[in-house]
Amino acid sequence: MLRPAALALAALLLAAPSLALEPREGWRVHPTGKSHETLLADLKAAVRAEGMGLVTEAGPTGAAASRGIEIPGNRVVGVFRNDFAVRILRLSPAAMIEAPIRFYVTEEPDGTATLSYKTPGFVFAPYMAEGGADLEAAAAELDAVFAAIAARARGQAD
Repeated sequence: MLRPAALALAALLLAAPSLALEPREGWRVHPTGKSHETLLADLKAAVRAEGMGLVTEAGPTGAAASRGIEIPGNRVVGVFRNDFAVRILRLSPAAMIEAPIRFYVTEEPDGTATLSYKTPGFVFAPYMAEGGADLEAAAAELDAVFAAIAARARGQAD
């Protein structure tokens, strides 16, 4: 028999809104038919294929599981490359707080996964007055690279 607290928690979870990410300013949100594990592996391969480096990786799913808590797959992958770091650092030291730029892989209730990220142009926008046209150019180059990574990870690369 379920305890009242367990029943209340179950009711809350069933009544909770969808946790799916919604498009928002500066973000690209790409639902896929892939599983979380497959999309994460394909993202890592795409990062390498597009000549970028996987700098960081973090997510609460494994730690939660070790505590007996089940949550959907959730992973943040930081991506950057040293030549961009050096270039941007020279243009705006403050802008480097934003590096690495992150991809976000989330598992949906139906078992598929979504790939999301903030565009580099959006991430670096607050620093454009300091970094000028050269920072704008670097951000535009990164926008193209991140779009290519996302397309490749989703299986839509040229």
